[in-house]
Amino acid sequence: MNIEQLYSIYQQHRSVQTDTRKLKSNDLFFALKGDNFNGNEFAAKALELGAAFAVVDEAAYFTVPEKMMLVPNALETLQQLALRHRKELKIPFLAITGTNGKTTTKELVSTALAAGLKTYATVGNLNNHIGVPLTILSIQPDVEIAVIEMGANHQHEIEGYCKIALPTHGIITNIGKAHLEGFGGPEGVKKAKGELYDFLRANNGTVFVCNDYDYLLEMSKGLPHIVTYGRSEADYVGEAVTDSAFLAVEVRGDSQVGFIQTQLVGAYNFPNVMAAVAVASYFKVPENKIGQAIAAYAPSNNRSQVIVQGSNTIIMDAYNANPSSMKAAIENFAGLNASKKVLMLGAMMELGPDSIEEHQALIALISSYHWDAVVLVGGDFKKVKHSFTYLDNSAAAAEWLKQQQFTGTHILIKGSRSTGMEKVIA
Repeated sequence: MNIEQLYSIYQQHRSVQTDTRKLKSNDLFFALKGDNFNGNEFAAKALELGAAFAVVDEAAYFTVPEKMMLVPNALETLQQLALRHRKELKIPFLAITGTNGKTTTKELVSTALAAGLKTYATVGNLNNHIGVPLTILSIQPDVEIAVIEMGANHQHEIEGYCKIALPTHGIITNIGKAHLEGFGGPEGVKKAKGELYDFLRANNGTVFVCNDYDYLLEMSKGLPHIVTYGRSEADYVGEAVTDSAFLAVEVRGDSQVGFIQTQLVGAYNFPNVMAAVAVASYFKVPENKIGQAIAAYAPSNNRSQVIVQGSNTIIMDAYNANPSSMKAAIENFAGLNASKKVLMLGAMMELGPDSIEEHQALIALISSYHWDAVVLVGGDFKKVKHSFTYLDNSAAAAEWLKQQQFTGTHILIKGSRSTGMEKVIA
């Protein structure tokens, strides 16, 4: 059996699953492997649970030949099947990558596009070597535009995703300090994220560029089609308004989008909103609907969520953290008009040999503002010099917060995913 034959089976059973716990009747099951699991062991079980077909890559588990395909590598076959499906889809594919704001931008862009077009976007943050092909295989024939999020923590990763997704359009949200260990330093981050521009440059693609970032303007040189957005001298111009905890954006120029009161915290979300305005406008979504859609979007999954507990206002931004996103969040919080402010920060991860220096730089930033209290949690915060409260984990931080009995206080909670800072208010 080859990919064409497998694609014929897929066309009859368009739901693909890699986890038997989420399996539905008539799904296609791919037996993927990880450091601590072997999906081949569950292939027969998947068929028992109602899967229509299973792809395995170990002969010992090829037990039902009429309902199984034995391949050299199940993951590569999944990716090949996704590419085969992608080639059938004659629609725009917008790829989004960057250091910060990928998922928020993806959500805003897809929400704005959906106001006028049948849109499919990456679910959650399924933006890796498994998530990208699964996203592509989830796109149904009636979809008019696809939005694909691409994450990366090492060189050539985005390049590989582009070879599967074949994007026609792209956005790099920004370039900052994240996954420095895997990328080999800040220049490595730029090179890796720039692989999206490289693909679009070679394939007559279109990019949406925030011209507030000089480095993106430099990186995008030579691209055949560039649409700009930002604070001035762009195709789509806007201004951030932050009188309250929530960001508002005034879209200027000839645009009819106008004033957008968002449910997003922080001026650092301004480029994400403007990206959505630019993309949806470019694809001819009615401009009055664009503003309405963005205004209705509410963040979730611990990404800049505003949570009210009694008289306290909590900004929960605990999905991820790196030096650039930490700096933006802290500076925005410092500028917030509030009488009492508390910082609760989890350590940053995957910074390699720069980790101590980056944590110490963060201490210097924190120290330049007045706070009613600062709590630092876990990781390399234990190894740097500071005069703030240090706690080993989020459970200890939760207990500390409970004991304080704050009232009328704004609290920013942020940290890398592995620190589990969302548990502070669980």
